[in-house]
Amino acid sequence: MSTNLLNILPNEPISTETPRQRLPKWLKRPLPQAGMQFTSDVIADLRLETVCESAKCPNRTECWSQKTATFMILGNVCTRPCGFCSVLKGKTELVQLDEPARVAEAAERLGLKYVVITSVTRDDLDDGGADHFHECVIAVRERTGAKVEVLTPDFRGNRDAIHRVIQSRPDVFNHNTETVPRLYDRVRRNAKYQRTLDLLRQVKDEAPDMPTKSGLMLGLGETREELLEVCSDLRAAGVDMLTLGQYLQPTSEHLSVERYVSPEEFDEIGDQMRQLGFSMVASGPFVRSSYHAGEMAEVLQV
Repeated sequence: MSTNLLNILPNEPISTETPRQRLPKWLKRPLPQAGMQFTSDVIADLRLETVCESAKCPNRTECWSQKTATFMILGNVCTRPCGFCSVLKGKTELVQLDEPARVAEAAERLGLKYVVITSVTRDDLDDGGADHFHECVIAVRERTGAKVEVLTPDFRGNRDAIHRVIQSRPDVFNHNTETVPRLYDRVRRNAKYQRTLDLLRQVKDEAPDMPTKSGLMLGLGETREELLEVCSDLRAAGVDMLTLGQYLQPTSEHLSVERYVSPEEFDEIGDQMRQLGFSMVASGPFVRSSYHAGEMAEVLQV
């Protein structure tokens, strides 16, 4: 690890403040605008799920007002009890075989040129839903010609499942790291840090020209040095794009925010991570994996 970077990023906690504090002024979001109802109607009419709603994303007002959304396939019930996520946990639903066609129709109605598809984690399925991902990517591309980014779960490290998604040739393959290894048991239960790195490395090994992307939440108790080590590992795995955003507690039942990172600090951290060699870094309080994903990919001429 670079000594210079370690000097820039001292080993001090990113999280020290008292939980349940009032949101700082930079975390206020605008009221709904024109276009939001149109997006809502399309999603409801086609009986689709979005991570915007299920994960209580703070950017939903902005994105839906611009007639864009991140589609969440394979139902709205997850098989993993992550401490940060508000997606429902419990008994999963049957896979809906017509869902790829409905996602493609929604993309067409919304006029999307860049489509992000994510999913709940489906450890109950032999392939984790990989073939369904494949079908959704193909359906969207054939109907709209849009570029497609996938944001996948880890498929329990099933290399055949990961290969199946790669075969659909998404324009960007995204898989989130979420936090530093020390916090996995609390934040990302039933996931493994090395499994995440192995997935991202497999994508690069099988499709060297396919841009890869990963993201982390800040404010959960990680240290600066831990963050740097994770991002160094991601670069070693060939990851091209990095997103860094503020963790926000979705309900009182979820993990508390340890600290709200200021916009200025996000800018500083983003600059430091660019020194590791990422082609693109988005760092800010409201940054999420799929937030302005098309613009991020466009910088790389995806």
